[in-house]
Amino acid sequence: MIKDARWSAALICTIASTALVTLSAPAHADPPKLRYHQRGVAITQLQQALDKRGFLWGRPNGVYDQRTRYAVWAFQKSRGMRPRTPVGPAVLRALHTPRRREAPPKSLRTGALVDLGRQLLTVYRDYRPVLTVHVSTGAGVEYCHDGRCRVAVTPVGDYRIFSRVAGVSTGPLGSMYNTLYFNGGIALHGSLAVPRHPASHGCVRMPLRAADRVFALLHEGDPVHVRARV
Repeated sequence: MIKDARWSAALICTIASTALVTLSAPAHADPPKLRYHQRGVAITQLQQALDKRGFLWGRPNGVYDQRTRYAVWAFQKSRGMRPRTPVGPAVLRALHTPRRREAPPKSLRTGALVDLGRQLLTVYRDYRPVLTVHVSTGAGVEYCHDGRCRVAVTPVGDYRIFSRVAGVSTGPLGSMYNTLYFNGGIALHGSLAVPRHPASHGCVRMPLRAADRVFALLHEGDPVHVRARV
């Protein structure tokens, strides 16, 4: 009788434990996050979705490479998310949820819109956004050069591209790539350093390969609107 009672008690504990695990486990677990340097069909699908929405430059290749990471950051910022490299369910759901963008100003039929608040550059053609790029603008800190000190800002305003310099050029504050000047010495240009925060002396830095695409899309006379927040 004692042996039977112990066996019954053990059986009851096992059933209770199994029921607890069953009740606490989610019915549908989220898929694992997509991570930097990962390869495969899931990455190709991610890139295709980013490309469709105008955040990826170049063809999907199934590799979570640097340009894909920049595109992910740009998309996250466009949706008010904090830019992070791992791509989880929330980002994937947002990618497949259409969202209407506000129409650009009439003067920006073809040109660029810089959103300082979100650190984004969007290029428009015939009032349609064709490319949105992660950028880094003026750091907002004081810097000194040749005995003169000033604050590193990207001024808000409406400008036009007045000079284009293809390839690598070197200015007094460093090297630039595919440079599009729109306000004195301030320009849109490619850079090796495009962090997730404002870090420039006033220019609008973008990834090098993105600068190839932007340089091909924009020409002298095209407007560049800089806004504190869009």
